[in-house]
Amino acid sequence: MKLTKIHNLLETEIIYQSQSELNIVSACGADLMSDVLAFSREKTLLLTGLTNPQVVRTAEMIDLELIIFVRGKQPPKETIALAEEQDITLLTTEKPLYEACGILYSAGLKPEKLDTIE
Repeated sequence: MKLTKIHNLLETEIIYQSQSELNIVSACGADLMSDVLAFSREKTLLLTGLTNPQVVRTAEMIDLELIIFVRGKQPPKETIALAEEQDITLLTTEKPLYEACGILYSAGLKPEKLDTIE
């Protein structure tokens, strides 16, 4: 799914947009970064209510290119600076996590395959 479609579906505000063309194939909604590390792969977008720099560091570790902050949350300057440095797109939406995930799922964006979960 292209960034433009995601932006329109979730009525997002752009905080920082990388120069690369994003093609997102799955989504992960989580506030536990350990879950994101365990179950996400590249070309996955992360929806989260956390705004600290650790979110960007987690995304960097698994090559995520897009983070969407839910509930209208705005990240601190440190988080934005780190995202710019790592060229990770940051968006925010007023929608809560559950609703944002549901909208993307209904539009055809599938969840990350969790075939490693027992």
